[in-house]
Amino acid sequence: MAQVSTEIQTHEHDVIVIGAGGAGLRAAIEASATGASVGLICKSLLGKAHTVMAEGGMAAAMANVDDRDSWKVHFADTMRGGQYVNNWRMAELHAQEAPDRVRELEAWGAVFDRTKDGKILQRNFGGHRYPRLAHVGDRTGLEMIRTLQDHGIHQGIQVYMEHTVTSLLKDGDRVAGAFGYDRERGYPRIFRAGAVVLATGGIGRAYKITSNSWEYTGDGHSLAYQAGADLMDMEFVQFHPTGMVWPPSVRGILVTEGVRGEGGVLRNSNGKRFMFDDIPENYRAQTADNPEEGWRYTQGDKSARRPPELLTRDHVARCIMREVRDGRGSPHGGVFLDIAWIKDKLPNAREHIKKKLPSMYHQFMQLAELDITTEPMEVGPTTHYVMGGVRVDGDTQMSTVPGLFAAGEVAAGLHGANRLGGNSLSDLLVFGKRAGESAAKFAKERTGGQIRADQVEAAQRTLLAPFERGAAGASPEGPYKVQYELQDLMQANVGIVRNEKDMMTALEGIEILKRRAEKVGVGGNREYNPGWHTALDLPNLLTCSEAVARSAIERRESRGGHFREDFEKKDENFAKFNIICRRGPDGRMQIQRRPIADMRDDLKQIIEENK
Repeated sequence: MAQVSTEIQTHEHDVIVIGAGGAGLRAAIEASATGASVGLICKSLLGKAHTVMAEGGMAAAMANVDDRDSWKVHFADTMRGGQYVNNWRMAELHAQEAPDRVRELEAWGAVFDRTKDGKILQRNFGGHRYPRLAHVGDRTGLEMIRTLQDHGIHQGIQVYMEHTVTSLLKDGDRVAGAFGYDRERGYPRIFRAGAVVLATGGIGRAYKITSNSWEYTGDGHSLAYQAGADLMDMEFVQFHPTGMVWPPSVRGILVTEGVRGEGGVLRNSNGKRFMFDDIPENYRAQTADNPEEGWRYTQGDKSARRPPELLTRDHVARCIMREVRDGRGSPHGGVFLDIAWIKDKLPNAREHIKKKLPSMYHQFMQLAELDITTEPMEVGPTTHYVMGGVRVDGDTQMSTVPGLFAAGEVAAGLHGANRLGGNSLSDLLVFGKRAGESAAKFAKERTGGQIRADQVEAAQRTLLAPFERGAAGASPEGPYKVQYELQDLMQANVGIVRNEKDMMTALEGIEILKRRAEKVGVGGNREYNPGWHTALDLPNLLTCSEAVARSAIERRESRGGHFREDFEKKDENFAKFNIICRRGPDGRMQIQRRPIADMRDDLKQIIEENK
């Protein structure tokens, strides 16, 4: 039987960064550049961050392809895409600083695709007015991680691979460190730090159909919530419109928006290009009414209008679901995404597609024997990204808990009700840098907090509790069944289309699953024990699922990634606040409405000029 140990290895740093994706690496690099001692904790192996799955590019108004672009247009696009509930200060900083962060990445060795005159090439993407995504074929996230890692290893950063943090340690109100364990051997660890940066990504594994890898269990969201930080905008979950639905070998794998950016069109089972059936009025004047004009737009013709397939992700996802619901879907519950049609426009279309979308081509050929240059793909919405997360200060990225910072997908604010494609990668760079810089400054200006023995003992008992229950001889339930039932529950009741009755059903189910999760047990020992890891993930998944459901019930309107069939219209009263989740004194989740600060007049003017 696992025993509580009084001797636990302790690691001390000025700054601990939890998560080694784009945001975590950029935060660690920046903190280290100030002279701070930095520890970087990653749940998996270094280099296996979910950032590598980001294919299309990083959005930055560099105006390399279309000189009409500027940070002001990018800011207006981001606010419009987020339905104006964004943290406008974050949207401003992001639009202003993204070009410098891209050029910085280039200086560190990133090899971008190029224009004929040698500038960084930029492509079109959904919701962006001009070609704005700097890219490396369809492997941009992989190139970002490669570059950041190659640069970061020279900064003296201590990396703790295959470690999971299970709780944050506090000294009074402030964070003093973290408690976790080595996943390979199961040894507990204490990480003492003057500041902690969360860069743990999203919550996609709370849903049955998701593009997210196994690490995305809402760890950072839950750690922050349990430590007393506010979560914000958790109702806004993005369902990427084009995840593969068939064949089974590639189900859930994303088809990058770059396919549509390079000319791919969506058709229903009748062969109709259905996206023209529901174009928002404010986009109608910009939208191409035929494939040829859309094709010219995707190739950078400034005089052409953009195709409707490049409307915002929430809109495209709902249009696809409409076709499926009305009986016009593909044989396996999706629609068809066709880029092969461009063979009528280009004599060398096959080579063009393979050059522009190499990962898409090779991936589906190898995994599904599907040649995207000759046949369409079957695609449908898949859980992809959460706009909600830890509420942070727009400038410093510090949460409502002193010493606790957050950047990337785990942080809320920048994207509002819906993220534009490509904004995520530049988000990681802009706010990863800011979080690392601010965390190092916080740690240097204050003496380190004290690690309390009672907190460590409680954290270790929670860590080993599944073994205790498994050894009790009562044949406890295993963790996988609880996880699968939660995923089914969220998929069915808090998915793309929502209503109060279904979401109340989800809340009732979550309460039952919480009680079951508290009783799950595992056998064996602590080495290489995936059942134990899953048992420890369950509280995080349940916390995030409850936050999504409660926030979605509170927001009685449809906005961005949140669509309610019982409140189908936007309500401007709900545009005036964000919904906050906070852990109450009794341990229960409290929901509050937090007014959005008035936007500066100069930023209001920018939005008006770009409507």
